[in-house]
Amino acid sequence: MTGQSLEDLTEANFENNEISINVGGFKKKLRWNTLSRFPETRLARLLSCQSRESILELCDDYDDTENEFYFDRNPALFPYVLNFYNTGRLHVMAELCIFSFSQEIEYWGINEFFIDSCCSTMYHGRKIEPEQEDWDDKSEEESTTSSFDEILGFYNDASKFDNQPLGNIRRRIWLMLDNPGYSIPSRIFSFLSILVVLGSIVTMCMNSMSDFQKFDSEGNPVEDPMFEMVEHFGIGWFTFELVARFAVTPDLLRFFEHPLNLIDLMSILPFYLTLFINLVVESSPALANLGRVAQVLRLTRIFRILKLARHSTGLRSLGATLKNSYKELGLLLLYLSVGVSFFSVVAYTIEKEENYGLTTIPACWWWATVSMTTVGYGDVVPGSIAGKITASACILAGILVVVLPITLIFNKFSHFYKRQKQLESAMRSCDFDEGIKEVPSINLRNYYAHKVKSLMESLSNMSRISPSEQSLKNSIL
Repeated sequence: MTGQSLEDLTEANFENNEISINVGGFKKKLRWNTLSRFPETRLARLLSCQSRESILELCDDYDDTENEFYFDRNPALFPYVLNFYNTGRLHVMAELCIFSFSQEIEYWGINEFFIDSCCSTMYHGRKIEPEQEDWDDKSEEESTTSSFDEILGFYNDASKFDNQPLGNIRRRIWLMLDNPGYSIPSRIFSFLSILVVLGSIVTMCMNSMSDFQKFDSEGNPVEDPMFEMVEHFGIGWFTFELVARFAVTPDLLRFFEHPLNLIDLMSILPFYLTLFINLVVESSPALANLGRVAQVLRLTRIFRILKLARHSTGLRSLGATLKNSYKELGLLLLYLSVGVSFFSVVAYTIEKEENYGLTTIPACWWWATVSMTTVGYGDVVPGSIAGKITASACILAGILVVVLPITLIFNKFSHFYKRQKQLESAMRSCDFDEGIKEVPSINLRNYYAHKVKSLMESLSNMSRISPSEQSLKNSIL
């Protein structure tokens, strides 16, 4: 502080009980007693500053010759701050940007509860609605970006055929096998594949029914010849599909990295393993226990139903939703675990002496799980009035616990379903008759903005930035 002591500075600043403020060129003198009514605000904290360093922590600059405090803020919003110091209440005009106003009053240290009742409902309503719109915009932005990344990957794979033998023919077959709905042949092939999958599942179910079971002369169950023929035809079709896709894939090394190709492999692997085990058992009777392994492998044929995911947008979207909703699913399991643990102990305490089915806490876990998930088998029920009240509370808590995370999961499913439809629509618009021409129309502005925003967020995590730089970054994005 040049030429002045700390005491002289304090007396000069507040001469005549006034303080000089300059907000972006808007100058105003405020009385000391007006500011001191709100000691937690930024301007009132200036009154207790004892050094130049403490003053510059609250303002952007200080002119000791004019005794003026400078703030690099929006001068158009400062009259609302002045009105607050004079009246003690905040008022919000309809034409104001709610988020700019919220950031401004936060800077000046004014709490939102000072907003007058005439403006409070409108203010908080407008502040909540854009958050929902921002979530929708973010989902739209992520959907466009993810779809564009997948389309680029799709084009990259399609371009690999250009330098391969019989590239155009292999590309046509690849598009027909891997992209249902791309062309009329691909739709026909997809329809036949769905029929074979459904036929295989129906045959497996009918084979378990006593009306369709066959027995040999010794009374041992044997396969119905008709069902066995359908099973072999299905295995032949699934094997043909997998081999054909493997033969025309643009990248052999990454073929089984695709989940749908792994599902195709798992749909035929149990049959060949069972066939191999039966041959081993016939040649070596000492290994008869391996036959039980073959019986277990036969049950895994039910996983063939997952092959329908290749032909169903909804199933693929469901898989992507479950993959990206592990936090919500973990939250759901956590809620259920807490509820089951609590209500099982309560039920055990109440019913252990009167109810044979609830004599242990593990048995009560089963009852609480069935009740909280609203399944209600009815195999174990409380008998006392206190037990029934506990059961009612358990059921109501279960409904709330299940509903809360489901909304988040449903929103993600809608996002992934929309993204998958966009991706399929873009792929169907591709024309490879004369080689790779151009990528379908995509909103590159949204894609570029998303990438820049991700880059800036990464940089902000690596280094601390000033409030003015943060404001500049937000204004750009």
